[in-house]
Amino acid sequence: MTITEINQDLFNIPQGFYLAHCISGDYALGAGIAKNFDKLYDMRFKLHKKYPIPDGKKFANVGRALLVDNVFNLVTKPLYFHKPRYNDLEDALIDMQAECEMQHIKRLAMPRIGCGLDKLSWDKVKDLIEKVFADTDIDIYVCSL
Repeated sequence: MTITEINQDLFNIPQGFYLAHCISGDYALGAGIAKNFDKLYDMRFKLHKKYPIPDGKKFANVGRALLVDNVFNLVTKPLYFHKPRYNDLEDALIDMQAECEMQHIKRLAMPRIGCGLDKLSWDKVKDLIEKVFADTDIDIYVCSL
C-alpha cells in the first residue's frame, strides 16, 4: 500500500481509479464534496435504489462502504448533522478494503476523508487508512487543492 498526497481536483483524477468519500446514513449529500458527488453521479438516487433505507428507519449502513459505479460512499455517521466517530470510519474503511480485495481494485483516490465539514483529524484518519490497507498492494491518492 502506498499513500500519495497530491494537489489535484479529485474529479480530475485519471481513469482507472475508484473514488471514495464520506456520507451520512440518511444519504443527504447536501454539503461539502458529497454534494458534488450527488450532482455528478446522481448519487442520492443511486444509493436509495441500490442500498434502500428500510421502511420506518431514518438511516442505514453506518460503518459500511457502499459501492456505486466507481465510487465508495463511506457511511461514517447516521444523520447529516451528526459528526462521525473514528470507529465508524474505521469500520467503513475495513469494508472498503475487503471490497477492493474481492473486486481486485488496486487504485483509490479520495479527499482527506472526514476532515472537511466533519472535522476529524487528518493525522488520525491517515493512521487508520495506513492500518487498514497495510497488507495490500493498493495505491491511494489523497487529493486536495
